[in-house]
Amino acid sequence: MDNFTFHNPTKVIFGKNVESEVGEEIKALGGHKVLVHFGGDYLQKNGTLDRVHKGLTDAGLEYIDLDGVVPNPRLSLVKKGIALAKKEGVDFILPIGGGSAIDSAKGIAYGLANDFELEDLLMGKVKTDKIAPIGCISTIAATGSETSNSMVITIEEYNGQKNLKRSYNHDCARPLFACMNPELTYTLPAYQTASGASDIMMHTMERYFTNTKNVDLIDRIAEGLLTAVRDATLKVIDTPNDYESRATLMWAGSISHNGLTGTGRQSDFASHKIEHELGGMFDVAHGAGLCAIWGSWARYVYRSNPARFAQFAVRVFNVSENFYNIEETALEGIKAWENWCKKIGMPINLHELGITPTDSQIEEMADKCIATGGGSVGFFQTLKKDDIIKIYNMSK
Repeated sequence: MDNFTFHNPTKVIFGKNVESEVGEEIKALGGHKVLVHFGGDYLQKNGTLDRVHKGLTDAGLEYIDLDGVVPNPRLSLVKKGIALAKKEGVDFILPIGGGSAIDSAKGIAYGLANDFELEDLLMGKVKTDKIAPIGCISTIAATGSETSNSMVITIEEYNGQKNLKRSYNHDCARPLFACMNPELTYTLPAYQTASGASDIMMHTMERYFTNTKNVDLIDRIAEGLLTAVRDATLKVIDTPNDYESRATLMWAGSISHNGLTGTGRQSDFASHKIEHELGGMFDVAHGAGLCAIWGSWARYVYRSNPARFAQFAVRVFNVSENFYNIEETALEGIKAWENWCKKIGMPINLHELGITPTDSQIEEMADKCIATGGGSVGFFQTLKKDDIIKIYNMSK
């Protein structure tokens, strides 16, 4: 097991109606004026926004709304939020939604606390440990941004390049609190539910596929999470108002990306970096993009450590172990993952995702992908440009 530091200070407030407590939480943290950040009109339709507004007002707090968040959140809206927050004297940021709203809010919070351009932070030119106070209300089980240290933002244009999806990770970006009410996820479309659940699985799998030895404790935690999400997703696709399954997914989303399942090991995250370029170029749903790419990544790299893939197959998808041919067991596990994707309506290749990238687009995505890792990505197997091009082509 590798040395590690695990720090997760987010206060989780979990259960029915917990979003009504947000005003008192912010007041206790010293907030006075709140920027409420969200996207779409579902919060207005289901009454969540009104309840949050009332909670803030009852606590004696002022607030101002900023709508407009979209999937794969844009830097232009982040900059609009920074300017608005400065103009209005905001001292606390409150996103309501999923990873897009929370990541966009993290960008605003970084901009409010620092005087550099956000492009420089996202492109690795500067670093910071300063951020304005942020809490959140989660309305989807997916990215785990409500307790994670990560932020992913799409830069629409940078030095002549279009739609660069880039990230910044620091523990200061973990929200001070996260209100998580599984009932708020009842009305999510099945596709969005499945895409979020797939992202939960992938956040765990990116850490699970490691070459670090003697990590059985975290393996077992990860396998428990994966099997619970596997089953809960199938239930909520058929029964959207199944509270216990929704609760499983919502809590699993946080655990999958708060760093716990990556302790003591070297994580991979090559699939995420490969998918980020799909999201940047084609604006696809993140979880669906991961499903479309993962099987091809897995078949490309599994020979680096077939025993790890075989363990995944047996422990997570109940594949019968072939003691005479470990590679066969590994490949059956990849098939089992893809069969699960199909059951929940997720794509397993780019054609099913609805995109057909050209050779030049694939080369452009591969160039952008390796640029995020200084020439290569991944640790389970190091991938360079030619490798990534082959994976994209395998996934057509």
